[in-house]
Amino acid sequence: MKTAEIKELTNAEIQERLAAEKESLQRMKINHSISPLENPMQIKVARRNIARLATELRSRELTK
Repeated sequence: MKTAEIKELTNAEIQERLAAEKESLQRMKINHSISPLENPMQIKVARRNIARLATELRSRELTK
């Protein structure tokens, strides 16, 4: 997910996506510990998406 796409979302949509990404990351970590993922870089991508979403949400809070 790119930053430009995130900026178009509303606060509620960002919070929903953030929760979904966190849950997805948790599942990936558990699955990876049991049996290795085909592409372990997915974990890194998910962490970065979470960071992007959280950063945009925080910047919106600060500009209010």
